[in-house]
Amino acid sequence: MKPGLALLTLFLSGLAAAQTATPPSDMDTLLSALNKSLRFAVRGETSVTVIFPPRDPPVRQAQSLPPIKVYPKLLRQNFVVKREAAETVAGRPTQVFSLTPKLGAAASWRVWVDVSWNVPLAYEERSAGGSLARRAELLSAVKLQKRAAPIEAELMAGLPQALSIALPGLNLPAGFVAAGVGQRKTGTQLNLSDGINVVALVMAPKGVKAAAGVASRKVGDSFVWLVGNLDTGVLKTSLSSIKRSDPGPLGTFLPPSDSNP
Repeated sequence: MKPGLALLTLFLSGLAAAQTATPPSDMDTLLSALNKSLRFAVRGETSVTVIFPPRDPPVRQAQSLPPIKVYPKLLRQNFVVKREAAETVAGRPTQVFSLTPKLGAAASWRVWVDVSWNVPLAYEERSAGGSLARRAELLSAVKLQKRAAPIEAELMAGLPQALSIALPGLNLPAGFVAAGVGQRKTGTQLNLSDGINVVALVMAPKGVKAAAGVASRKVGDSFVWLVGNLDTGVLKTSLSSIKRSDPGPLGTFLPPSDSNP
């Protein structure tokens, strides 16, 4: 084959491959932006509204968008992502994505992703009933900059197994798994996730006042709480069959201040 003909054949083969390549799914496109936001942030005037859990005042100002920590494997498993009509945020064009849970009564989300920078400029979380739980939005977008330290978003290997030993009979809400640990002055806190939503599980010497999105049950001499943007009945059901409470198996996963009181 002559060199010129070989090059033409190679070019046409590459062109055909490019034309038949499968475009990224809406899920892939959104995850690309969310993963980038763990390393980069947009600086600018930001409005943050938090209705649940209740804050006083519910609205505050910030210099950048609070990050969304997601777990890709769980997100793919538990949510349907769909691209919606484009909108403008802080004067910049964005792609809008809706995240709808496949099962259970978890909260749904919308995320506005900057077309050029490929990071979120706004997001909102709504309960299964449609009530706003939180919304964060950049009012002005000054610049995209690298974070001083990237945000870690990896599931803790072995934590789900340790939790099942620590709280036998615990029935987690549909789609949720033990993802990481939280900080709490008294008691032990674990963060449960379905990919994007978070439910706090607390093992403490005292109970907590009943409220929407809060369930508490006495187990032996201590209490177990669940706090999250889910129906209170779902949270109570999750706690109803716990047989005993022993934080010991969780010790290796907790910060020193929690595991060594």
